[in-house]
Amino acid sequence: MVGMGFTSRVLLLLLALGPCSAKADEGVPLSLFVSILPQKYITERIGGSHVRVHVMVPPGASPATYEPTPRQMVLLAGVRLYYRIGVPFEHAWMERIVGVNGSMRILDGRDGISMRRMGAADDEDQGHAHGHGHGGPDPHIWLSPLRMRAMGARLNEVLQGLDPAHREDYQRNFEALSADLEALDAELRGILGGKRGRSFMVFHPSWGYFADDYGLHQVAIEREGKEPGGRTLARLIEGASRRGVATVFVERQFSQERARALARAIGARVVVLDPLAEDYIANMRAVAHAVAEAAYE
Repeated sequence: MVGMGFTSRVLLLLLALGPCSAKADEGVPLSLFVSILPQKYITERIGGSHVRVHVMVPPGASPATYEPTPRQMVLLAGVRLYYRIGVPFEHAWMERIVGVNGSMRILDGRDGISMRRMGAADDEDQGHAHGHGHGGPDPHIWLSPLRMRAMGARLNEVLQGLDPAHREDYQRNFEALSADLEALDAELRGILGGKRGRSFMVFHPSWGYFADDYGLHQVAIEREGKEPGGRTLARLIEGASRRGVATVFVERQFSQERARALARAIGARVVVLDPLAEDYIANMRAVAHAVAEAAYE
C-alpha cells in the first residue's frame, strides 16, 4: 500500500476484513476505544471481562501529535463507544473518527469535570502563575486522582446503559476503583503534605491539576506549546539557579533538548515522569515521591 492515501488504505483494509458490526452480542465483550492508557486503566477496572479496550495513543507516542493508523480506523468501525478526553490529536481527528462509525457513542471524559486553564510558564519576572492563565482548557484531568474518580463515575453510568445485563458487575467494580482512588489521594496528601506552597520544574505543563490538588506550583519551561527562546531560557536559568532547583522533570513523549540544556546550566539532574503510564496508581505514587524530593522554596 506504499504511495496510497490514508483514506484509500482504510477502504482496502475494510474490504479485506469484511463487514464490521457495532451491535452488542450476548457473551461478547463490549468493544470500545480510548485515547490514552490511563483511560484504559479505569475502563478495564470498571468493565472487567465485559469490555475489550483499544487504545489510540500507544506507549511512548505523544497525544499532541499522534495520527491514528489505518488499522485503528478500521477497528473503530466495530466498536460501541469512543471515550475521548480532550488531548490535542482529538481536535484534528474526531470528525473522521466519528465518520467511521455512525452508531458509535462518544463519551467525553471532561463531562462534569471542573477544568483549569493552561497557564504561561513561571519565571522570576512573572512570579508563580499557578497555571490559571489565558490558555485553553488543560486536558490533563487524569493526573488528579479525585477527577479520575469522577471520570470513572460517569464511565460507569455509560457502561451500564450500553450493557445493562452486567450492571451489577460494573457498579461493584466502580466502587472498588473509587475506594482505591480515594485511598491514593489520601496517600499523596500524606507524601506531599509538608511541601505545600513549594514549586517543581517541568518541561511540559502536564501537572497543573496535580499541583493544584496538593498545594504545589509547577514551573514550566514550555510556554503555550512552544519551547522557550534564548532570552526566556536565560531568565529561567537565572531564576532556577537563584532558587536552587536541583531537578528538572521531563516526559518521554516530548523533546528533552531544552530541558537538558537548562539542567546542565544550573547543575540539576533530569528525571523522567510519565503522565501516560497505564499502571495509574503505582505511577502516581512514584510521581508524588519524586516531586516531594525535588520540591523547592
